[in-house]
Amino acid sequence: MDTLLMYAAVVVLFGISFFKDRAKTRAALLKGLKAVEGILPQLIAVLFLIAVMLAAFNAETITRFIGAGTGAVGVAIATALGAITLIPGFVAFPLAGELLRNGAGVTQIAAFVSSLMMVGVITLPMEISCFGRRAAIARNAFALAFSVLAAFFVAWAVSL
Repeated sequence: MDTLLMYAAVVVLFGISFFKDRAKTRAALLKGLKAVEGILPQLIAVLFLIAVMLAAFNAETITRFIGAGTGAVGVAIATALGAITLIPGFVAFPLAGELLRNGAGVTQIAAFVSSLMMVGVITLPMEISCFGRRAAIARNAFALAFSVLAAFFVAWAVSL
């Protein structure tokens, strides 16, 4: 129902914009379509990757490694996976939702997503070249520690 309301609001606002200034609305629409065209190849590739991952790792496997009952070991696995994975944020959240639906634990997914967004093992060489070895390693170490703390905070908040 919320989705329908959002679509209705977009249609109404688009209509208002169109009647107010057709040229600007047309330019904005073309700019938006161009942006979608730019992201579409990445989005399709990532959706394909998610589908392959979910096909390769069934719910039982996901539950075994990063399920709610895996505790600190599952959090460590999820944190490590997030730290070495390089996927855009707009894909991380749908992936997290699918992993949750397939048996992953909330704490583990919080660790995965937070380390995915904050820790950059793959991008570390570039970061070292830009900021220096000490700063890059310190930033990633603090981000890793914060990811774990954030995961346990999420676990506590969910348990309330």
